[in-house]
Amino acid sequence: MTEQINKEAEEILENTENDMETAAQEISEETTDEDDAVSEYNDVAAQIADLEEKLEEANEKYVRLFAEYDNYRKRTAREKTDTFANASAKCIENLLPVVDSYERSLEFECSDENFKNGMVMIFNQLKEFMAKMNVAEIESLGAEFDPNFHNAIQQMTDTDYADNHVCAVFQKGYMMGDKLIRPAMVAVAKD
Repeated sequence: MTEQINKEAEEILENTENDMETAAQEISEETTDEDDAVSEYNDVAAQIADLEEKLEEANEKYVRLFAEYDNYRKRTAREKTDTFANASAKCIENLLPVVDSYERSLEFECSDENFKNGMVMIFNQLKEFMAKMNVAEIESLGAEFDPNFHNAIQQMTDTDYADNHVCAVFQKGYMMGDKLIRPAMVAVAKD
């Protein structure tokens, strides 16, 4: 019986050794699987971090590009408006001598009443055009002298006007909105 017990003990020992080897192999495989899983996780995490970094860079480039485009759009709109305003101002500036000549011609007596009425009608159309273009005459006579709007070419004493006030207008000045087209040529009272 001892032989049988020894045999059984050997078989149990052999089975235990086999089980232990199998368990060791399984643990080794699991460890390898875990290492592979950890390595794969680290690789995926690194890829995600890289993609997040690229996304952030792309987002920054987009924001900068959008800001540059917005600035470009605003700048070109402002330049377009300024160009139109400058062209309009230049056109009006070139038209002002004609307006001055018309005003002077209407001051003279004319024997043909129909001709004079026609000239007045044309001059009124010219004034309406200037009003549509937002052109206004600078009110100068009696106003305090302002070098931003008046060009003083003479000083006069013994006038009915206060010191440093415009007492005569030789050429009218005009504004287009807030922009000075031509300063008024004036004489200034001096005590």
